[in-house]
Amino acid sequence: MKTTGSVVQTPLSAVIITLNEERNIGRCITSLLPVADEVVVVDSGSGDRTVEIAQELGAKVLYNKFEGHIEQKNFALKQAVHPLVLSLDADEALSEELATSVMHVKLHPDADCYRMNRLTNYCGKWIRHSGWYPDAKVRLIRNGFATWGGVNPHDELVPAKGAQTKHLNGNLLHYSYYTINQHINQSARYAAIMAEALAKQGKRGSKLRILFSPVVKFFRNYLFRGGFRDGYYGFVICRITAQTTFWKYVLLYEKSEQRNS
Repeated sequence: MKTTGSVVQTPLSAVIITLNEERNIGRCITSLLPVADEVVVVDSGSGDRTVEIAQELGAKVLYNKFEGHIEQKNFALKQAVHPLVLSLDADEALSEELATSVMHVKLHPDADCYRMNRLTNYCGKWIRHSGWYPDAKVRLIRNGFATWGGVNPHDELVPAKGAQTKHLNGNLLHYSYYTINQHINQSARYAAIMAEALAKQGKRGSKLRILFSPVVKFFRNYLFRGGFRDGYYGFVICRITAQTTFWKYVLLYEKSEQRNS
């Protein structure tokens, strides 16, 4: 335990995985400094100034070969030495309100896992609908009470069976895409990763999914989840999300056909 005056704080490790994140890593680590007793960055071979910036801000930087988002984040969790662990992506940062909530947990830990809303900045605009908000995520845990799971690249911290989970006030600020072209390119990569992960699980593609899933995805996000309220960028986000779904099922169908041939 860490003592500040007569107040006892539970020490906290912050862990981040990186690859060429020089544009984001400084903001991320700076937001963590008021609450973290150590910051651990697991890098997978950045060719820019990511490592240098992290070290300048006092982070411990380790190298680990990238085998997948889930695998890398679980490796990072294992590097944390303190009783509380906060896991962030390099393009995320704590809002002031969320930092205050995390500090309260350090003073009064009363759960095993803590969930927080994630608010995404897209091309300079905060997106509050479109299926992107509140986008609650478990990111703060008692060490050993959660592991990363899900389907690559859509990972999630999964609480251990019986773990008590509470919600924190404040937003995890997510600086996602700076340009629409960046979103399009990454969505194509993610579709390929998702199709591969589903194929490994034995999932099969179908022409019906290719035809209907993108349409359902678009209308659900744009109409029922309020994407129209985000204006122009809301439409763009919902359209690209639907296209990603299309690519995913086309690639999965192709893999299914290849297995049958």
